[in-house]
Amino acid sequence: MGNTDTKLNFRKAVIQLTTKTQPIEANDEAFWEQFWSESVTCVQDVFTLIPAAEIRALREESPSNLATLCYKAVEKLVLAAESGCPSQTEQQTVLNCVRLLSRILPYIFEDPDWRGFFWSTLPGQSEEGENESPPLAQSLINAVCDLLFCPDFSVSSARKSGPDNPEDISTIDSCEYIWESGVGFAHSPPQNATHDQNRTELLKLCLTCFSETMYLPPVADAHNAPNQWIQYFTSTENRHALPLFTSLLNCLCSYDPVGYGVPYNHLMFSDHREPLVEVALQVLCVTMENDQSAAAVTVDGTSGGTAMDQGSDAGGSDNLFLNYLSRIHREEDFAFLLKGITRLLNNPLAQTYLPGSSKRIQFYQELLVLFWKMCDINKKFMFFVLKSSDVLDILVPILYNLNDARADQSRVGLMHIGVFILLLLSGERNFGVRLNKPYSVRVPMDIPVFTGTHADFLIIVFHKIITTGHQRLQPLFDCLLTIIVNVSPYLKTMSMVASTKLLHLLEAFSTPWFLFASPTNHHLVFFLLEVFNNIIQYQFDGNSNLVYTIIRKRNVFHQLANLPVDHSAIARALTKRGKKFVPPPLDSREPQTMEGAVPAAEAEPGTLKVSLAATPRLDKMTEKSAPDEGHRQPTLKEIAESTGTHSIQPVSEIQDPMTTESAQGAEAGGGDAESTQRPTLEKIESLPASSYPPNSPTTPTTPTSPTTPTSLSSPASSISGRKPVRRAGSTTSQPGAWVATPEWVQSWKQKLPLQTIMRMLQVLVPQVEKICIDKGLTDETEILKFLQHGTLVGLLPVPHPILIRKYQANSGTTMWFRTYLWGVIYLRNVDPPIWYDTNVKLFEIQRV
Repeated sequence: MGNTDTKLNFRKAVIQLTTKTQPIEANDEAFWEQFWSESVTCVQDVFTLIPAAEIRALREESPSNLATLCYKAVEKLVLAAESGCPSQTEQQTVLNCVRLLSRILPYIFEDPDWRGFFWSTLPGQSEEGENESPPLAQSLINAVCDLLFCPDFSVSSARKSGPDNPEDISTIDSCEYIWESGVGFAHSPPQNATHDQNRTELLKLCLTCFSETMYLPPVADAHNAPNQWIQYFTSTENRHALPLFTSLLNCLCSYDPVGYGVPYNHLMFSDHREPLVEVALQVLCVTMENDQSAAAVTVDGTSGGTAMDQGSDAGGSDNLFLNYLSRIHREEDFAFLLKGITRLLNNPLAQTYLPGSSKRIQFYQELLVLFWKMCDINKKFMFFVLKSSDVLDILVPILYNLNDARADQSRVGLMHIGVFILLLLSGERNFGVRLNKPYSVRVPMDIPVFTGTHADFLIIVFHKIITTGHQRLQPLFDCLLTIIVNVSPYLKTMSMVASTKLLHLLEAFSTPWFLFASPTNHHLVFFLLEVFNNIIQYQFDGNSNLVYTIIRKRNVFHQLANLPVDHSAIARALTKRGKKFVPPPLDSREPQTMEGAVPAAEAEPGTLKVSLAATPRLDKMTEKSAPDEGHRQPTLKEIAESTGTHSIQPVSEIQDPMTTESAQGAEAGGGDAESTQRPTLEKIESLPASSYPPNSPTTPTTPTSPTTPTSLSSPASSISGRKPVRRAGSTTSQPGAWVATPEWVQSWKQKLPLQTIMRMLQVLVPQVEKICIDKGLTDETEILKFLQHGTLVGLLPVPHPILIRKYQANSGTTMWFRTYLWGVIYLRNVDPPIWYDTNVKLFEIQRV
């Protein structure tokens, strides 16, 4: 009953504040104390008792009262930080102020006129005054950071209690109070549930302060200036920056959700550490993403660069979090970080005999973002990851998530971040070498059973994504093939299953109607031919399975070499687009899948998704072609299935970015396949800005093959109900539509790299046919044995140089990552629902 009365008093104070038309004096302590007294004891009460409508009404009708409320709450935190809040009452006051500000700040960020409030000079102070107080935002950040290292509130006291040993919070060295052992700190303090809960609430307030980014539109101009909150938090003016960074990183990488492995322990005991780890991870990701000067500098190029090149570290950044991360160099620190990340990434894959007996983490998307940033910022860390087979402990969960999310349009963002990480890693030779390790993990997945290496695993999963994923993954096809191209010179042996999958892709991509349907489809054929050339030239000896498959499918290469280029042949190929395509018998039947595998499922009804504008796409080709007009590529699922028609449909709708171009989110926020930006790869040129839609947030750079990003249908557009904007250049007969011409076909056909493959076929096919006739062979085993002992030394053209295409960030990918990350954070923070029902502009929230 008493608890109900105190909540009622709190509610009355809120009503009084929102209904009073006259400003309430700041020195009316009795009134303001009601908001942080012990009347409420949990964050859910604060969010329930202060409705959104009343905060907006207070902002519009009584702005002075809202300003005073914020000022008084920050003042309370500053005083508590100075005193060290030794009593239980003071600690409760701190928590209630934190909860109140977490509730109010999003509604302040909603209104452009209010965003500068926390950074303005306080009333009554002259702008020229020498003793001018810092802006309210700085006072708030300083107080929160002090409280994060407040003895007996958020950290265990290091001194004996007593009148002779007072703790002065303003003079203590917070480096002595780092929360967990690990990087730069050897002492492991005892865990305390209350301290963890207090840290979590304080960090959630920090995250709320940083979320001003959510209320800016997804156009580059709105994000030119860095987020002031994050900039101050990570600057030298924050004396706790180093211990904070270390505490967040060590808490994350030392966390073990399984613990001692007692079955169902997570159902019997509450885990006070997981919420702290999750918000610490989100704060790390957001603070590392804010730096404007740390544009990623990729290691030089094609074959000579290594991950140890000095220019690639962000050592000169003003963002201390980035600076500290780039300076980590001890091998034991790298081992600690990698072990922690791989343990958490592999947690959802763990198999147990008792269903549901082991705890499963949900923050794997943020983990992938952090791993991405760590590799991008600290090249020494990436080199450490790649120098042992530990990188495969990163690869397997990424491939598992890619395969699992391929049919769920609400998880496109997860697909992108996973592919971007693999592209980044594939730019280094060691990654390709590590893929030769036999794959024996056997995570239940709906892929064919095979015996082979991690390279086979990667190829089979990529084939599954391309042939059975949804249409909005098509912009990733060229990126998936680029990864295979990058690793292909180092693959010592490929299984028959993986070899067949690669040839099946070539067979599908080289179909005349597919090649002629879009100005960029032929790029996929170039990539696959480059894969075959790399393996034949550099790894012929161990790849008899692939060589045998190429010999079996030699007609595909002959058809490519004899591709018709005249008008009538092109027209005939396009008119056949409605006829059925029958693929090889091997792929026409459902393959046996791994035991325990569950097919990839579409999004559950009621799933929230974050719509992003301008999801990046990856392009890369060094061949020149006619300008792209942005065509919809036919879905490969139609080609791969044994039955079904494949019509070349016009491009579907895309949203104008200025009205929030729709793009599906990840499982907890993510990106879409529609793009007006693409990450670029080395050996690239720029297109003029006029080649892009007029409302693109930025003008992306594209490769030497001038291609405008292909747009695919956005399911979000039909859900949102807005009128679509039809993109120029569809394959309909509308005026100005792009049409394949003999000149265009000839321009790239003559550059098809078929010489090596044709020479190999010229040498080996007669030999294989002779063996079959002489010995009457009907079994492939003998042929494979012959090919294993064969050689092409001196018979092939001079080996071509190995070309490695590396990921290079641009403004488009920066904007995409920012949107994706905040979309994930938005949907992961539902208790309390900090940003729910606020006017977020960076993305849209919709139900599917």
